[in-house]
Amino acid sequence: MARIPSLPGLNLFSSLPSAPPPHDPSPTSSPSTPIPIPKYPPPKSRTLRTNNPPKPPNPALKTFHRRSNYYRPVKDGVISSHGDRSVVIGDSGVSYLLPDAPFEFQYSYSETPKVKPIAIREPAFLPFAPPTMPRPWTGKAPLKSSKKKIPLFDSFNPPPPGTKGVKQVQMPGPFPLGQYPKEGKSREEILGEPLKNWEIRMLVKPHLSHNRQVNLGRDGLTHNMLELIHSHWKRQRVCKVRCKGVPTVDMDNICHHIEEKTGGKIIHRVGGVLYLFRGRNYNYRTRPQYPVMLWKPAAPVYPKLIQEAPEGLTKEEANELRMKGKNLLPICKLAKNGVYISLVDDVRHAFEGSILVKVDCSGMHESDYKKLGAKLKELVPCVLLSFDNEQILMWRGKDWKLVISDDRSAPLPTRVSSNDSSGSSGESIENGDLLHGNHHKIKTSPKMKLLWERAIGSNKALLLDEIGLAPDDLLEKVEEFEKISQATEHSYPAFITSSEDVSSPDDSPESQDHSQANYNSDDDVDWEGDLFDNVDPIVPLGSLPVDIIAKKLSPE
Repeated sequence: MARIPSLPGLNLFSSLPSAPPPHDPSPTSSPSTPIPIPKYPPPKSRTLRTNNPPKPPNPALKTFHRRSNYYRPVKDGVISSHGDRSVVIGDSGVSYLLPDAPFEFQYSYSETPKVKPIAIREPAFLPFAPPTMPRPWTGKAPLKSSKKKIPLFDSFNPPPPGTKGVKQVQMPGPFPLGQYPKEGKSREEILGEPLKNWEIRMLVKPHLSHNRQVNLGRDGLTHNMLELIHSHWKRQRVCKVRCKGVPTVDMDNICHHIEEKTGGKIIHRVGGVLYLFRGRNYNYRTRPQYPVMLWKPAAPVYPKLIQEAPEGLTKEEANELRMKGKNLLPICKLAKNGVYISLVDDVRHAFEGSILVKVDCSGMHESDYKKLGAKLKELVPCVLLSFDNEQILMWRGKDWKLVISDDRSAPLPTRVSSNDSSGSSGESIENGDLLHGNHHKIKTSPKMKLLWERAIGSNKALLLDEIGLAPDDLLEKVEEFEKISQATEHSYPAFITSSEDVSSPDDSPESQDHSQANYNSDDDVDWEGDLFDNVDPIVPLGSLPVDIIAKKLSPE
């Protein structure tokens, strides 16, 4: 039995009290918390100073098109002017006309719709600094005029390489031996002579792995991008431009506007990447200087892309096509900020087999896939039906002309006999038309024609002369052709010689020379310069180095 140690003055088994304690009528106090809760004073109310009321913001810096219902219908012509500076509505949308400007300035030169705007979302003003402001306001007082006179940068006389505090600058050129740069005013004079292939490779190769580039996004070629390209040309002969997003649907349009506005020349193009050459006689000092656009103007209002009754359809027919399009699978899914160079060709090819085509644009911005639909409407061309569920639904229209013929009952192409003496052995196609029969022609590419000609010439393909063959006759013809094709596939020219000198009375020197000449002409082999003509074909046994090594290693 375990013993419990006894402690003085402690009774472990004390009995409960016989009577409850007397009731205290006074209220009991709540037990105190171990950590008191701190009490903070109430926050003081911030009182606005009535002495200095806030200044109203500059109306030119307000975004009127956001959180406002500003709507002003416009027509062609000048809608606002201040002296020689004016805002014009024309075929290219909203443009800004400044004195002594080489062309009308726009926010985006490549992504302006061809449809004229019907209204504007903000008051018409110029997004450029006023002519009275000597410099753009930065929030600080102007610095004191420096006593140092910094010379203007001249591409024809750049600082020597290795100068302290000066980055690397490429010289003008390249030039042939004995030629030097010369001042030019027109684009042809600045570009100089066309570049040769080795010069293009020399200029493009250093920029393939560099990330120093101009990024062209959903707004296309913007106005401020022109000055950015010239800043790249200040030190390099080639400017790398990487295009992504909606503008890549029509890369030819981007290339056209870049060359037109900058004056350069695109010497290489891979996907959405362009390499823009400044010209042999380019001088940064005499470049065209453009004012910087201080903010992005609001986009004007254009006519609706989706109509209830599109061209050539009634409202009921359009709704029926939209209902069919809900169960239609999209031909592709476009990624955000991708390169969509092949999108137009994919839509055209899909229209060959279906009157409706859907493109999935889930995850893209709403304005992006609406711009895509507007571009496809012009380039394919097609009729837009809806943008529901972030998908573009298109109808090919009633005037669509199929490139691939739908007449499946047309006879197959016929073959001209290869044994005809009037034609050569390699010409099995008459007048260069590979696929024709009973005046039914099918359009094919030149590469496909060449492949068909090679296949027919090598007996790997067969053109049926008659289409009305019974199943048994057609099967026999296919089996016969299969044997011929296998024989030609596994047959090679052979040249048999005999050690015995056997000659027949029919063999003559003329016939032997003729056969040898035919053999040499077929193989195009020159046997006169053979390296082994002077080697003795008879080698005694055991004289090779391998035989000596084998004798040493063999057991005795």
